[in-house]
Amino acid sequence: MGGRRPGPMSSTEAGSAETPRGEIPMAISIPNAAVDAPVERVEIVDGVMQNPSGPWVVSWYHDLATLGRGDNVVMAGHVDYWNVGPAVFWNLFQLVPGDAIEVVSEQDRPYAYAVEWMKNYVVAEMTAEDLDEMIGSAGAEALTLITCTVGSWDAATGTYRERTALRAMQT
Repeated sequence: MGGRRPGPMSSTEAGSAETPRGEIPMAISIPNAAVDAPVERVEIVDGVMQNPSGPWVVSWYHDLATLGRGDNVVMAGHVDYWNVGPAVFWNLFQLVPGDAIEVVSEQDRPYAYAVEWMKNYVVAEMTAEDLDEMIGSAGAEALTLITCTVGSWDAATGTYRERTALRAMQT
């Protein structure tokens, strides 16, 4: 991945421009995937989730949810990056249910999660239900990580044709 192009997927509803009460994520650690990265704040623009700014940063979509609000906190990271190779979420595919993820808030408070499921979505075939499953409410405090699925590359758009979503629930 790399460059400016459509994000992990798009939505017809971008959500509120204001950040609801809750805590802002600042860092993410996933020991079993060798992830220890800063978290940046990004937006959904005209229904498109913006890409992370570089290969080693994870983007948090503040339009959707904040930590500690009992909702689905959504983040994205590159799996690989032009002229770099493997990026921050390269090893995400090695995770299995129960693996630990920790997000640290701006207040230096840790939020612990455990992987629940991982699923691939073909972008061109995604339905509203798929999008809701990925970025909608999880019914409890959850973390969803999104990245490209290495494999089928679309040279015309300069992006992978599939996305992987990983859902983790707060422990």
